[in-house]
Amino acid sequence: QVQLVESGGGLVQPGGSLKLSCAASGSISAIYTMGWYRQTPEKQREQRELAASITRDGTTKYADSVKGRFTISRDNAKNTVYLQMNSLKPEDTAVYYCNAYILSDSPIRSAYWGQGTQVTVAS
Repeated sequence: QVQLVESGGGLVQPGGSLKLSCAASGSISAIYTMGWYRQTPEKQREQRELAASITRDGTTKYADSVKGRFTISRDNAKNTVYLQMNSLKPEDTAVYYCNAYILSDSPIRSAYWGQGTQVTVAS
């Protein structure tokens, strides 16, 4: 069994910062690309927006809307990915989901999702 567990969401004022964490656990052989997606209430799961992703060797990718404000990083030894969010805006309000492509011990390579963590930016 493979699990992704997120933490770090909450309520923050505009201009503030939050740091999200996502730890993968279970029967893992390797973790490839990890990323953070976000979903607003009016959108369906299939419309989740990629906020940022990072490959196993550290290559990063960002949505234009978060470039310069968000930083994604990972600790391969801890099977953990982070998202540092600075200069937050009300439009960043969403449920943030961790995603990872994982090769399990089976071995089967699949995409896994975390349960989601709410980020609310409001005064």
